[in-house]
Amino acid sequence: MPRFAANISMMFTELPFLDRIAAASRNGFDAVEFLFPYEHEASEIAARLQAHGVKNVLFNMPPGDWSANERGIAALPGRSDEFRAGVEKAIAYAKVLQTPNLHAMAGLVPNAADLSSCRATFVENLAHAARLCAPHGINVLIEPINTRDMPGYFLNYQDMAHAIVQEVGAPNLKVQMDFYHAQIMEGDVSTTFKKYRSGIGHIQIAGVPERHEPDAGELNYDYVFKVLDDAGYEGWVGCEYRPAGETSQGLGWLRRWK
Repeated sequence: MPRFAANISMMFTELPFLDRIAAASRNGFDAVEFLFPYEHEASEIAARLQAHGVKNVLFNMPPGDWSANERGIAALPGRSDEFRAGVEKAIAYAKVLQTPNLHAMAGLVPNAADLSSCRATFVENLAHAARLCAPHGINVLIEPINTRDMPGYFLNYQDMAHAIVQEVGAPNLKVQMDFYHAQIMEGDVSTTFKKYRSGIGHIQIAGVPERHEPDAGELNYDYVFKVLDDAGYEGWVGCEYRPAGETSQGLGWLRRWK
């Protein structure tokens, strides 16, 4: 059975952010992931992780102005200097937190955007990020996100993500496959996973279509987890879902599958 990491940006939100690390540990998680750590000192987060014996396996590089609905800047022409400064900030946090994976969000592009220019910017920025992260043993991840939850996001499909990874050619650049997004955009998630297995660096899950607990909805995770096991996937599975109620009360799925 895969190793599960609680996404504490979505789970245990009834508690302050730092207290969610202890809550994840109490509820049976050995690892956490989150969107952004930057509102807290890295040393403060690291102390909580160490105190509760929990690993941090993933967070996002700075996304631009999140409060202004920016969702990443890696593929936005004219923002490369800001993106590169964000890479350095993320690496500084990752070194303290011993985080192996950093997600570079591509960003929202307007309808009139020159997509070829966006792609070229994305490729160039990812190559730079991968070079900076490599000496620290950090993977850079990119994630296709569905157009229903995030209209206008530059990266939506697994084939496009893996083509970009191949173009960059950095061994520490990989794809983050969220089965929730993949099911909405493409379906056939198990076959897609097996096709791109070698290029997938991290997995996330949620129930489809409501993005609640993974044991509710149209995806059969009993089958999906067997596919992961049969493929020898040894990475973490991030639980990036919105609990339908109080987080702990909805964790029957974890006790059944762990």
